[in-house]
Amino acid sequence: MLVIDEEGNKLGVMSPTQAITHAEEQQLDLVEVSPKANPPVCKIMDYGKYRYEQSKRAKNAKKRQKSVKVKEIRIRPKIAEHDYQFTKRHIEKFIENGAKAKVAVNFWGREITHTDIGREKLQRLASELNEIAEVEQAPKMEGRSMVMILSPK
Repeated sequence: MLVIDEEGNKLGVMSPTQAITHAEEQQLDLVEVSPKANPPVCKIMDYGKYRYEQSKRAKNAKKRQKSVKVKEIRIRPKIAEHDYQFTKRHIEKFIENGAKAKVAVNFWGREITHTDIGREKLQRLASELNEIAEVEQAPKMEGRSMVMILSPK
């Protein structure tokens, strides 16, 4: 097997027992880096320190990651005006907090024949919220509901 020391210098091809004794002399570990290479490549390193640094890098990457929340609101085509305004205020709060809003108009029974009413409700909502939100996905049918996604500007 090909052995590489801590600094990345090639020590040459050695037998496994020679490589292990060489690593033990330096009080380090022998780690197989590329087992499928010909000859297999092993590196002398402090494996505990390596794992610790790897976990630190993973934690930092996770900290920098921004997750976007999607809040869903369901309404009906025959929604009353007060309920509409109440729902609109909820969507405004979601968007101000940085979340996306998925608005779905659910059609029950024979309401499915009047999808134009649902589309009007969603377009009205989009036009009233156009100062703080933009339409990420225009209203489209998904089964028995029409869905629109709003995201913060």
